[in-house]
Amino acid sequence: MRLSVDDLACRRSGRRIFSGLSFALGPGDAMTVTGRNGAGKSSLLAILAGRLRPDAGRLTVADAGEATLPECLHAVGHRDGLKGALTAGENLAFARALLGAPALEPRAALDRLGLAHALGLPVAYLSAGQRRRVALARLLVCARPLWLLDEPTAALDAASQGLLAGLMAEHRAEGGLVIAATHQALGLEDARELRIVPVSAAAERPADFADEDWA
Repeated sequence: MRLSVDDLACRRSGRRIFSGLSFALGPGDAMTVTGRNGAGKSSLLAILAGRLRPDAGRLTVADAGEATLPECLHAVGHRDGLKGALTAGENLAFARALLGAPALEPRAALDRLGLAHALGLPVAYLSAGQRRRVALARLLVCARPLWLLDEPTAALDAASQGLLAGLMAEHRAEGGLVIAATHQALGLEDARELRIVPVSAAAERPADFADEDWA
């Protein structure tokens, strides 16, 4: 698939966070989204995932058949999105049935992330790093071309970060796309960088507000 973003803007709580974002990605491309805390990295991913409406701009998908953009992507955010009472295998089986385009079985997906032994364990019993790996295993149980990853290495040790880098490389080699918001290197070779510079608060200040009112 191909993704084009033209002149995108985002507004949260009445304040414009960023504006004028444009980029285009095709098969095998990767892009890291960087910027200080509050710049709008997570908001950009939420817009791409269809969870947040943009304030301006346009998203265009090509070569994806009749699928909409949300139907073309996996999103792994700050929260792992797992049910603690369910086992790792049950969480992945649910995602596999819900999302369609099934790929690896849950056991095989967990094995790719070094977690096959946790197949029958309730997620609530797992460590933060293990839960993160279960969440990332969702990328493997269903085949979707666009991976949206928000700080994907959070809670991962060095070995697990290496596994993730390998999975992203394989995904790209098969024509997949990766967009990752991050504060650190992810091992994405030749990835482009989109650095978000937020709209300044001063630029958004209502004209009839005095300085002391705004502060």
